[in-house]
Amino acid sequence: MTTSPPPPPPPARATERLLVRLEWRVVRRLDGRVAGGYRTAHRGTGTDLAGLREYTEGDDARHIDWNVTARLNEPQLRVFNEDRELTVWLVLDRSASMTAGAPGRGKHDVLSELALVLARLFGRGGNRVAALLYDAPGGGLRIVPPGTGRGHALRIGAELARTAPGGRGGDGRRPGVTTDLAAMFDAVARLAKRRALIVVISDFIGGGDWERSLLRLVPRHEVVALRVIDTADDELPDAGLVVVEDAETGEQLIVDSGDPLLRARLRAGVGERDARLAAGMRRAAVPLHRIDTSADLARALIGVVASTRRRHA
Repeated sequence: MTTSPPPPPPPARATERLLVRLEWRVVRRLDGRVAGGYRTAHRGTGTDLAGLREYTEGDDARHIDWNVTARLNEPQLRVFNEDRELTVWLVLDRSASMTAGAPGRGKHDVLSELALVLARLFGRGGNRVAALLYDAPGGGLRIVPPGTGRGHALRIGAELARTAPGGRGGDGRRPGVTTDLAAMFDAVARLAKRRALIVVISDFIGGGDWERSLLRLVPRHEVVALRVIDTADDELPDAGLVVVEDAETGEQLIVDSGDPLLRARLRAGVGERDARLAAGMRRAAVPLHRIDTSADLARALIGVVASTRRRHA
């Protein structure tokens, strides 16, 4: 007598289980770090001192710094960062190339974990979190409007579970078409009406004049790029004749994986792609963080926050 395996849990139950695991292993290690790493650029009447400026008529005299005033012999006013809720947009790449990686630990699995953790962490502080699922099956774009709290994080997770990566074709690909990164940046620019923190989670494998679109985005918003990578993106195993497939377009070729010339060309191509991405992000002053599918998620995010604080110091 044989028994069949139990059916997989419904998406909502699976998402709840994943969030519980992440809350235990990741969120409690990061609580207070991530949201605290980003501060509003507005000035107002909060408690975080932003600097000093000369007193002008009509200013609140209670904010005069009398010690500095005495040294400079002219009234100086304390200026504070204003306490405002932060709006966070998670831009989530659901293109076909995000399927690469080991079962259960592919790039799309890491993206889902990152999205859940960030939605939970920012939402715990009362900030509003929205999600844009780009290149999602059945329509290209799926939007989860801004919200807060644990239930909202679960809503984002359920949408991710419902829209496995793969593009808009019937087989999960669009023949001859790669992900348009420029369109991804343009989409969030249209949706984020007020100043926001935009976290882009992608492998950034694609085309389009994305640098120009990114340069239009950064003056209005703070942008952070989390690049999810897997060794399958960059390495070809030495296994003789193999069929290789473009994860974005589905195009297939038979190649000799042991050919030294082919392997050298692959390494050169990967190096050029990485250098082009890093240079474009640097010109736009957007921090680019590498998140490996084999990395400890909490440790990787702590590194992201530490880097952010150094930039803001």
